[in-house]
Amino acid sequence: MNIIFLGAPGAGKGTQAACVSERLGIPTISTGAIIREAIRSGTRMGEEARKYTEQGALVPDDVVIGIIRERLAEPDCRGGFILDGFPRTVPQAEALDAMGIALDAVLSLEVSDEAIVERMSGRRVCDACGASYHVKYLPSRDGVTCDKCGAALTTRRDDAPEVVQSRLRVYHETTEPLKNYYEQKGILRCVEGQEKVEDTTALTLSALGVKA
Repeated sequence: MNIIFLGAPGAGKGTQAACVSERLGIPTISTGAIIREAIRSGTRMGEEARKYTEQGALVPDDVVIGIIRERLAEPDCRGGFILDGFPRTVPQAEALDAMGIALDAVLSLEVSDEAIVERMSGRRVCDACGASYHVKYLPSRDGVTCDKCGAALTTRRDDAPEVVQSRLRVYHETTEPLKNYYEQKGILRCVEGQEKVEDTTALTLSALGVKA
């Protein structure tokens, strides 16, 4: 299957994409990861991307699309793939169509903004060992230090409520219109995110017509 995962930042699409990837035996293609890999590998499009990343600039659409095209031509994509983080805009979706890429499903993971702000602002991380916690769903024993190494837990800057809300505004303005774009093509599948990861996974597999 050729699948696109949509969803606001913090909706859990990366987690669900990983579950579907393992279940179907197809690769998950994260835009950020493949841009970094193309740069490391020194591909033609990777060298183009390097010019922008070294200046701290956004990699333009035509370069991102070129890198996507290179990645989808790899042998492991012959049986299908999952795109996570691309397309982000309708013009990018149109460019994907222009490549002649046939999609089987576009899955949109639906989680309210309020739940996402709660979910992300409640995250706590240990800078010492990398352990991750949540004040509601997975608290450490004392709520302030890491259970594994005892170091103080911190909140990442991009998990601050005002930053999360800003990212959500960008999503609603630029990426959410893709839902209508793919709905008109008859391939949009919407899944309501649940509190438990496994419950969302069950709904996701059902939406894709895959037996759990």
